[in-house]
Amino acid sequence: MRGRVLVIAGSDSGGGAGIQADTKAITALGAFAATAISALTAQNTVGVHGVLPVPPDFLRLQIECVLDDLGADAVKTGMLDRPEIIEVVASCLAARDPLPLVLDPVMIAKNGAVLLAESALDTLKRALLPLASLVTPNLPEAEILAARPIETVDDMRRAADTLLRFGVPAVLMKGGHLRGDELVDLLVTRDAEHRFASRRQPTRHTHGTGCTLASAIAAGLSQNMALPDAVRRARDYVQAAIAAAPGFGRGAGPLDHSVPDPEPGAR
Repeated sequence: MRGRVLVIAGSDSGGGAGIQADTKAITALGAFAATAISALTAQNTVGVHGVLPVPPDFLRLQIECVLDDLGADAVKTGMLDRPEIIEVVASCLAARDPLPLVLDPVMIAKNGAVLLAESALDTLKRALLPLASLVTPNLPEAEILAARPIETVDDMRRAADTLLRFGVPAVLMKGGHLRGDELVDLLVTRDAEHRFASRRQPTRHTHGTGCTLASAIAAGLSQNMALPDAVRRARDYVQAAIAAAPGFGRGAGPLDHSVPDPEPGAR
């Protein structure tokens, strides 16, 4: 085991997304996962049925307890649903030596449930995006952050450029919501662009793919992988986990997070 990742995100009682998916992915890729839970959700493959907020002071205590003792080599954030929660995360991270931060801007669940209060969007842009090493929006999230429609790969590039202006050095634009048999993701930095493409898998069992991908990237960064290499390994891992999905549930089912690390030598 090499690399420590602190995940700050919501809990998914169904086990397919959120903290549960994060922990499984990080462990599968040979790193150690610690957690700070921002909210509890009652959900399954059909939908989100309830959200119980965690008090901001208790989230702060979780973060500080982990960092003061176990430490971290990278941080991944997921569901941060309220302005005060985002402020706590930003203040905790800004007060310490910089760590690679993978920010997954969780806003909408797979079934359409809203997971980010409208009042929190400005706080996310102002307080947390400038601290991130990488932000990983899907296209609906990128449209909200960049305030522009995205219908093509060129639109993805333009939206990524907009997000770079918020101060984040790298954006992974996930193209899963575009039509077509090819799934294209773009890793855009201030100096370069990396294009990743794979065959779209015809399945409904994709719950937690965003959480899983971001955590897999964070695991790679905690293991001192270069960002493009961490993204490529994470994509390969997610594709394998989708292909091996167990078929549980009546809706968008979970992945098989126990699939082998595609590059065990990278640990």
